[in-house]
Amino acid sequence: MNREQLKLYAVTDRSWLGNETLYEQVEKALKGGATMVQLREKELDEAAFRKEAEELLKLCRNYHVPFIVNDNVELAKSIGADGVHIGQSDMELTRAREMLGQDAIIGVTAKTVEQAKAAETGGADYLGSGAVFGSSTKLDAKPMDHALLQEICESVHIPVVAIGGITGENVMKLTGRGMAGVAAVSGIFACPDIEAGTRKLRERVEQILEP
Repeated sequence: MNREQLKLYAVTDRSWLGNETLYEQVEKALKGGATMVQLREKELDEAAFRKEAEELLKLCRNYHVPFIVNDNVELAKSIGADGVHIGQSDMELTRAREMLGQDAIIGVTAKTVEQAKAAETGGADYLGSGAVFGSSTKLDAKPMDHALLQEICESVHIPVVAIGGITGENVMKLTGRGMAGVAAVSGIFACPDIEAGTRKLRERVEQILEP
């Protein structure tokens, strides 16, 4: 994994499928410039989750973009996903690394400097920090002060991705905070035109990231 792959991290959500499949929507995001994809499924049963994951893994391979599974380390291992993203209450980082090996990408949610440093020490490849603008998908998510986001970025050597309510309209407010990229859910998948919305967001992310 390199920092470039974290510029625009698309995190899936089925809330805006309408008449489309998730596969179709993810492909639009990839065409628009998403640099990494995370499959996040809280409601699907294991069989449906696996089928979706296998299909999206093939799609991401076609676009040469890393494919990450949220939470489910066992599934990620069994299908050969590029990695996983785990929260503070999910599987232990050391156990996930043991299962997936040194080449897997493992991201960890970090909402404090202490959590960030612990994740780095534990071998995480990147951090996800937020919710920088609240969240449309996690209603209990409290907005993170942007100064704290910057403090987290400066406290570790591994890349940090900002997440939480990020859209093409508000992303410029994160200028100068030091993150490697942004992760978006509704900022991509709630767009009436997902490909165009992703492209617009990618262009603005490119503007705010430090060279």
